[in-house]
Amino acid sequence: MQRREGRVSAGLLLLLYQISQIGLQNIPSVTLAVLALNIFLFLNPVRPLPEVCISVHEGFYKKNWQRLLLSPVHHADDWHLYYNMISMLWKGIMLERKLKSMWFAYIIAVFSVLIGVVYMVLEFMLVKILDDPSYEMNCAVGFSGVLFALKVLNNHYNPGRVSTVFGWPIPSKYACWVELVAIHLISPGTSFAGHLSGILVGLMYTMGPLKKIMKACAGI
Repeated sequence: MQRREGRVSAGLLLLLYQISQIGLQNIPSVTLAVLALNIFLFLNPVRPLPEVCISVHEGFYKKNWQRLLLSPVHHADDWHLYYNMISMLWKGIMLERKLKSMWFAYIIAVFSVLIGVVYMVLEFMLVKILDDPSYEMNCAVGFSGVLFALKVLNNHYNPGRVSTVFGWPIPSKYACWVELVAIHLISPGTSFAGHLSGILVGLMYTMGPLKKIMKACAGI
């Protein structure tokens, strides 16, 4: 999970090109801030990846709770950053305009932390169910869990659409589940539990009590 720090590479250059094509003035403020933060921390990571990723061992047993904040905004390499931030760019443009910037920023902050918690719960359950302590050491990093949660929100607010997943037309309400399985089959090294955590948190918001709890905490 090591990478060179401060490296300007093809994925990053392509990401910057895509952003320039859309135009900074056309990107809502919170979405732009999330892009800028992830790019900045890719070039200037707070710590090496093994020291920011989230796992049951590091997050729960060793009480390194700061990893809940650090793991979503660090990426393994430039292509990991590129695919996540391109996805964030389009989802952010749609959702931030729908939900307004302050609430969208609140969602991003809550989801980032909560997905890490749900991820640790899922990995802990796998330890107990499969009697395999290696799941305690699985260490996840990247923004993709938040993106899966945002995909659930986007499908909720834009029902009836058809999404394309690897070239296949899929009803939008099933797209996140198909993409979850497809990504795991095509790229086995990705975090299935991390992506699933994002879907579950998204469902907690759209179908469960999370939205009401967040409103209550915000005094709305």
